[in-house]
Amino acid sequence: MAAAAELTLLEKCLGLSKGNKYSAQGERQIPVLQTNNGPSLTGLTTIAAHLVQQANKEYLLGSTAEEKAVVQQWLEYRVTQVDGHSNKDDIRTVLKDLNSYLEDKVYLTGYNFTLADILLYYGLHRFIGTRVRALVREDPTCRGATGPVSHNY
Repeated sequence: MAAAAELTLLEKCLGLSKGNKYSAQGERQIPVLQTNNGPSLTGLTTIAAHLVQQANKEYLLGSTAEEKAVVQQWLEYRVTQVDGHSNKDDIRTVLKDLNSYLEDKVYLTGYNFTLADILLYYGLHRFIGTRVRALVREDPTCRGATGPVSHNY
């Protein structure tokens, strides 16, 4: 999923009215948001944090200093470890790492849903969708498990 599409989904999730225009910069297609009141903002996590603050949902950025740091850690993980990796071994490593980390947690920060959960989901969605389609090709009895998924938060 392209970053602009993710940011548009995030706007909807946050209850913001549509209207932001996103462009992309450079070879890696880094998202850029031109704000009405200042300089343009560059980068998926920078823009996402701006949207969270615009929606007055700062709790999604963490409620304690420690939780805020964990949210930032996972936002960085999303950009450095998930984005740009598409080979099977990299994907398997990311999913195994996440599975181990989440073993005793409900969300990435423990028990609170945050922006990190949203953006990591968006980033992993393309891998998981690809894997499910491959599974269905391998085993047609799995077709019932691939119905539409609601993205309401």
